[in-house]
Amino acid sequence: MEVAGPSTSAHFQLTLRRSRRSARRSHRIDPVRETFAATAALMGVPVKDFWLAMSRSFPGRIVGVHGGTRATLQAMAGQCGVEPTAGQLDRAVVVQHEGAARVRRARPGVFEVLDELRGRGFLLGLISDCSSELYESWDETAYAARFDAAVFSWREGYRKPGPRLYARVTRQLGVAPRDCWYVGDGGSREHSGALVAGMRPILITNAGYPGAAQHRHDPDTFQPHLFVDDPRQLLDLLKDQS
Repeated sequence: MEVAGPSTSAHFQLTLRRSRRSARRSHRIDPVRETFAATAALMGVPVKDFWLAMSRSFPGRIVGVHGGTRATLQAMAGQCGVEPTAGQLDRAVVVQHEGAARVRRARPGVFEVLDELRGRGFLLGLISDCSSELYESWDETAYAARFDAAVFSWREGYRKPGPRLYARVTRQLGVAPRDCWYVGDGGSREHSGALVAGMRPILITNAGYPGAAQHRHDPDTFQPHLFVDDPRQLLDLLKDQS
């Protein structure tokens, strides 16, 4: 995420993570695997084959190589040797979106943090390396109204840590990179990208959410000197750094 205020901005990736309860459940049930299994079953695709196809295609899916969710599911089924019917695809798209919504549930206190930052005069921006599901449903989420700018890798056709997403969100916010805080958990080497872009990175350690690491793709080796364990700690940290 990126937050921009009277003198600063900051980027938030932290909000699109699961609740503590969901993190605990992940030791028993992986919601991503569960969703893929349900989607595969609806299309008549072997679950293991579909899981492998979706996993291997992730780098391409998040930059829109296969198109929207429906086209992507059709392409993945095709790679598994299956041609689902229109009705099967319709049902599979619904299930895929429902599963994606479960994964991106906000943690306790996250919306309050976003609202407090906006109340302090910060502008909030989102940079997300995401597949089509988030982009297609973004306006329906509780996050959308809380962000002043949102940039999605699926729509833009490129991803973090490359400089273009960072530059685009700062243009949309109307702020300079040096006035931006970049807050995230380190996936997609995002803090390295933020630093190169001229932003000030803050790490969310996810110390209380051990299951979150399994959803962190391409983790960053760079460790910012500023960090918090929980999103709610940002309020004090940003106050101290202002």
